[in-house]
Amino acid sequence: MEWPVQVALAQLVATLPAGRGWWYENLDGHRTVLWRTAETVRLQARSGRDVAAWWMDIALAGMDLPAGVVLDDEAVVVVDGRISFEAAQSRAASTLEWARRLAQMHPALFIVWDVLALPGRDMRGRPYTERRAAMLDVLAGLPSPSRIQAVSATDDREVAQAWYDSLQDTGVEGVVAKLATSTYRAGRSGAWRKVRHAEAVDADVVGYVGPPSRPRALAVRLPDGRIALSQRLGAVLAVQVAEYLAESPAVQRGRTAAGEVYVRAEPGLMVEVIAGTTRHAVVTATRLR
Repeated sequence: MEWPVQVALAQLVATLPAGRGWWYENLDGHRTVLWRTAETVRLQARSGRDVAAWWMDIALAGMDLPAGVVLDDEAVVVVDGRISFEAAQSRAASTLEWARRLAQMHPALFIVWDVLALPGRDMRGRPYTERRAAMLDVLAGLPSPSRIQAVSATDDREVAQAWYDSLQDTGVEGVVAKLATSTYRAGRSGAWRKVRHAEAVDADVVGYVGPPSRPRALAVRLPDGRIALSQRLGAVLAVQVAEYLAESPAVQRGRTAAGEVYVRAEPGLMVEVIAGTTRHAVVTATRLR
């Protein structure tokens, strides 16, 4: 495998998928990929940046892994018994000196939910259930206790629904569902689906992505002021929005806080969106308002 790896992403959905073949995981933290090389441990952010210096407590724990192992996981910081994404984000965005102080105050856990490589073997083409079994075997060889732990998982939808209904107060933001047969594919895939605690809200459309005659996504301003890109629009909604955009001059461009570029639209259009109630600005546009 070549550094950096393009990570797999889950498609945001409204409800947990049902039926045979689904597995469910119940954690969400600061996305990180751990690379155990022959000499050291490298930690990759979702963007591909090397962030080992900010998470040295995890990097040190990773030295107990066999060389050649690559794990996909979440860096988690627990504050007062609750998973705190704010604490993890503060560390990731801090100076190196302050990151070291934060690590002393609140050491991180590394919650693993996939293995991308074993020594001499790329695992990304293997099914989820095989990768999970291999991941558990690798983690079983770590000394106890370890800052590196396996994510909880179940193939029982009722258990997963109970997680979703009861764990929000602990900082768990949702549940990820994965097909047992799914391989590890870069980018967003319907074989991985995520349900977050969310609510329907009205949002102003401030821009769009794609041609105005068939926009692929909308840039919307959420009630808290964040500007975010929606997921891909459905065919009917795209046609409805295109009628409005036909009279909107496509001249200026804008950027979301995440750096995503969009074409600015004339004010006045509003849509209903499903938006996460927690830190995430991922939204799904459902209809015009």
